[in-house]
Amino acid sequence: MSDMQVEIRHKGLEKALNYPLFSAMFNRRSRRISAGLESVPAGTLTYTSSEKPQPLSALEEAMLIAATGTTGVTMPDGPFQTPTGKPLLGSPLMNLNGRAASSPDNAQGTHFVLFNDSGTYLLKQPDDVDPFFLEGELTPDKLIAYTERCKVKLLDKRLDMPREFPCYLGRNRYVSNVPGSTILVPIVDLTRQYINGMMYLLSQEDGQRPNFIDDWNFYRCAGTSKWVRNGFLNKKIPIPLGLMNTFRIHIEADLLVQNLLLTIQALGLGGWVHGAFAGPYLLGSPDSVPLYGKGLGFRFVTPPKSLGRLLKRAITPLPAWQPNPVGLDGLLEALCPPYYNNMSEAVDALLNVKYGKGGLYTDPKYFDQVFKPKLAEEFLEQVPHFSDEVVACCKDICNYIYDTYGRFPAHVDAMYVPGVQVQAHHLDLAYYDKLYTRGYSGTQAEHGANWHGDEA
Repeated sequence: MSDMQVEIRHKGLEKALNYPLFSAMFNRRSRRISAGLESVPAGTLTYTSSEKPQPLSALEEAMLIAATGTTGVTMPDGPFQTPTGKPLLGSPLMNLNGRAASSPDNAQGTHFVLFNDSGTYLLKQPDDVDPFFLEGELTPDKLIAYTERCKVKLLDKRLDMPREFPCYLGRNRYVSNVPGSTILVPIVDLTRQYINGMMYLLSQEDGQRPNFIDDWNFYRCAGTSKWVRNGFLNKKIPIPLGLMNTFRIHIEADLLVQNLLLTIQALGLGGWVHGAFAGPYLLGSPDSVPLYGKGLGFRFVTPPKSLGRLLKRAITPLPAWQPNPVGLDGLLEALCPPYYNNMSEAVDALLNVKYGKGGLYTDPKYFDQVFKPKLAEEFLEQVPHFSDEVVACCKDICNYIYDTYGRFPAHVDAMYVPGVQVQAHHLDLAYYDKLYTRGYSGTQAEHGANWHGDEA
C-alpha cells in the first residue's frame, strides 16, 4: 500500500469518527442501489449501472464490525441490598466487557454472520481482546487487526439461495446480497440469558417469586409444583413460558442493527436493513436442506417422537416440535443437550462461568478494571449470588422443558434468527443523480474522495 493510500484511508476514517451523531440519525436512509447492479426494473425508473461492483475495503468492513464489538467495561453499579439490609441479587451480569449496544444483563448473545465476495464468516469476540482497545488513536491498522481476529471463515463463497420466495422477498431479489455488497446477519444464542434471566426472576423477595407455567401444555406448572407447595413460588404470580418468549434477549440484536445503519451513514456508504433468509434456511434445518442446501451448517436436534408429542403436535404452536438449532460445533454452542447431558449440567456450566474458579464474580481481575483500588475484593465478598433454592428451582424448570418437548428452549429456538440483515455497499451515485433531487447526503457525495482517492 502506498503512502498516498494510507493518507486517504486516514482521511476517510477521520471524517467518519467525527461525523455528528444527530447527522447520522437525520440523514440515514435506505439506499438500495449499489455500484455495478445489473438491472433495476422499475418502469420509467428502470436503470442499469455502468459501473463495476466495488467491494468494501478492509477498513470499511472493519468499521462495521467494530460497531457491533467490544467497547470497554461495564459497571456493576446497582444496589444489592434492600433499604432494610436484606440481600438482593447483585450478580446478574454474564460478561464484564461492554459492547457497542446494551444487552440484558450484558448477556451478549448476539453473533453476526458476515458474507461478502470473499466468503462467509462468523464474527466472534477474541478471547483475549483488550476491552479498551478503542481508546487512544484509532488507526486503520488497529481496527483491521482487531476485526480480522473476529472473523472465522465458514464458507469459501458468499452464502446465497434461489432468488425467489421464500428465500428472497419480492424486489429484494434484485438488490440484496449482490456482488460488492457486505451482509451482516444477527443470530442470537438465547440459552445463556434464558437461564440467567429465569434465575433473576426467581431471585425476587419472599412472596414475590413468580411461578412459571406452560401455556402450551394446559397451563400446568412447568416443573414447579413442589416449589409452589412449599411456598417458595407464589402461584398468584404466574408467568407463561410462551409469554416470556426470548426473555427480551432479542433486543440486543435490534440495537446492534441500528448501530450498523448509523455507521453506514457516517461512512458515506449505501445500504439498508431488510428481510434475511428465514431461520431454517439460513442455519440449515434438516427439513430445508433438500430444497435450499445446508446454509450455515448449524447442528439441529430433532425432538424424539413419542405418542404424547405426536398427539400434541396438532395443537402445539411452532417451534416446539420442530428441529432445534443448537450451534456450530466448537464455535458457537448453546447451553443445552447435546453439548451437555442434561439441563442440570447446562445450568451448572453457566454458574461456573459466574461463580466458579476464575469466574466473573470470583476473580477480582475483572472488576479491578472498573473499581477503585481494593474495592473489587470487597465487592466480591459482599455481592449476593443466586441462592441454592433458586438454582434448584431453575434446574427443575429447565429439565421440565427439555423432558416435555425434547428440546431447550421449547417456545423459541436456542439459536434465534431475528429475520433481518443489514447490507452495506458503495452507492451508484449516477442512479440517484438521474432520478432524485436529494438522493444522498454529503458523506455519500464525498465518500470516493475521502476513502478511495476518487477525483471530485
